[in-house]
Amino acid sequence: MTIYKGFVGTYTKQDGKGIHTFELDTDKAELFNAAVAAEVNNSTYVTINENETFLYAVEKGGKGGGLAAFAIENGQLKKLNDVLDSEGVPCHVTLNKNGTRAFSAQYHTGTAEMYSIDAETGKLGDLLDVATHEGTGPNPDRQEKAHTHFFGATNDERFVIAVDLGTDEIVTYEVAGEDLLKKAVFNTEPGAGPRHLVFHPTKPVAYVMTELSNEVLVLAFNDQDGTFEQLSSIKTIPADFTENSQGSAIRISSDGRFVYAGNRGHNSIAVFEAAEDGRDLSLVEIVSTKGDWPRDFDLDPSEKFIIVAHEKTHNVVLFKRSPETGRLAPAHSEVTIPEGVCVAFLKGK
Repeated sequence: MTIYKGFVGTYTKQDGKGIHTFELDTDKAELFNAAVAAEVNNSTYVTINENETFLYAVEKGGKGGGLAAFAIENGQLKKLNDVLDSEGVPCHVTLNKNGTRAFSAQYHTGTAEMYSIDAETGKLGDLLDVATHEGTGPNPDRQEKAHTHFFGATNDERFVIAVDLGTDEIVTYEVAGEDLLKKAVFNTEPGAGPRHLVFHPTKPVAYVMTELSNEVLVLAFNDQDGTFEQLSSIKTIPADFTENSQGSAIRISSDGRFVYAGNRGHNSIAVFEAAEDGRDLSLVEIVSTKGDWPRDFDLDPSEKFIIVAHEKTHNVVLFKRSPETGRLAPAHSEVTIPEGVCVAFLKGK
């Protein structure tokens, strides 16, 4: 029997408590044991360090918000501290590999922020630097100002990349001690609204999920100077779908063969196969997620399953995944987690 534990970050506007947990039995293809792990105000994104000893979550509080740190003890969470120095509430958080820096994106203030971490104790330190984006896009409702939605390091950690939905920009920063230094800016097509980004595990290629144009952009990445160049783009929803849909999460299998892109509104995941060099994508299928507003999803550690969190129907749904074809199939198993918007797994059994 192989059982993995996962965490789900939630809004706390209705019945969500902040950080919930569940378990996955891979032998039975079954989700079970959903519970509250920690009560945190609007913990809409969570991430786990490489050693799986600490979990970090965005949190609303103070003059706006910031981050909270938790120790992971036997799969349970014990709060260590929080740093609520930000003017707004972050929407995204990632870590560097040695667990000494946290990078958060601020949607409402259009900023990218870097925090220090004590890698031994797991406690958050100071808010070290804030990079402020400025500008607008052609969509007056969604791009009236900068809206940073993602901030995470490249595979070699030479650069940290911020994705800004409001300005249609992907901004490359270098970490110089306690400072963020802007190195390059890539502009998407106006109105695309880039949201999240994943890098190919072995090729100098990135895949960007756009929220407003419902596309995956395929970008060549220069790991020497941090610049991007667009190679192609591909739609994530059918051409005849005319109702509201917004791109959500994007994930890539560890072998780099398959890219998965979520659609809120169309309520689906688009499955793409990557070319051997990673520089092109072809559509495999588009699969209903069996819920409303799939805000996030993730591959489990075995990569034989994908777990989808739905913000509006409050269900976390399990899908079987074929490592050979990339295709998804319903596992007919789900658990109730209110307002789920982020999924993260412990890789240790």
